Amino acid sequence: MKCPNLLLLGLLLIGPGVGHAGVTVSGDVRSPGYFDVKPGARLLDAIHNAQPNAEGYWLGAAWLHRSLEDQQARLKAGVLFDLKLVQRGALLDGREARADLSARLYEQIERLPVTGRQVAVLDPIAVEVGFARNARLDDGDRLIYPMRPSTVEILGAVVQPCQVPYRALQEVSTYARDCAILDGAELDYLWLIQPDGQVRRVGVAAWNREEGVVAAPGSRILVPIRSDDLETPTPELNQQLAEFLATQPLAEVAP
Repeated sequence: MKCPNLLLLGLLLIGPGVGHAGVTVSGDVRSPGYFDVKPGARLLDAIHNAQPNAEGYWLGAAWLHRSLEDQQARLKAGVLFDLKLVQRGALLDGREARADLSARLYEQIERLPVTGRQVAVLDPIAVEVGFARNARLDDGDRLIYPMRPSTVEILGAVVQPCQVPYRALQEVSTYARDCAILDGAELDYLWLIQPDGQVRRVGVAAWNREEGVVAAPGSRILVPIRSDDLETPTPELNQQLAEFLATQPLAEVAP
């Protein structure tokens, strides 16, 4: 007769924790750490718990959303597949430098994690007053509030990735000229990856030049790799490469 009572007692003891979720908030916040949140919790619940720095670099904040990881894993696989196609096509065409570039990019992308980053406005004030969407959180989600960077990174079809000092109102094309660009680059466009995860293709040639496009601190500028002159072109590679790079959050501590 005691067993049902013991079972009931056990259910009462564990009951309140069932269905709870956990969210981690890190970086430039007053109270970093892991927080238990109730089912249906939203961004503002985690923000209130962690209290991001009121003078922090909210533009670079990142929300790593568990439900997007599978989708981004497929994106990464597609990028790696296309880079391998470029490498093989370049070798067949005798373009050794292009093959070496695609192999190097393959290695760089292969090392990057699948983060599940969700593009979202994480400005605490905007979320509080309703200017930004107070979206629902999933168990295991992460919020990262980085320090303000002092550089802009140029990567892709370059001799090696460059960290260039950020200069207010400097255009994207000017930053790119500070890094040695390879012959295998596609020279009509650059891809701007802003620290909030937004991606934009920017025309930089004489026939399509877009004036006034500037980068924020912590932006990445992708110099695209050319493939339209190969037997196996990959027309979506650079866009997908930029989109995957946009899933990578800024470092929590500025270099």
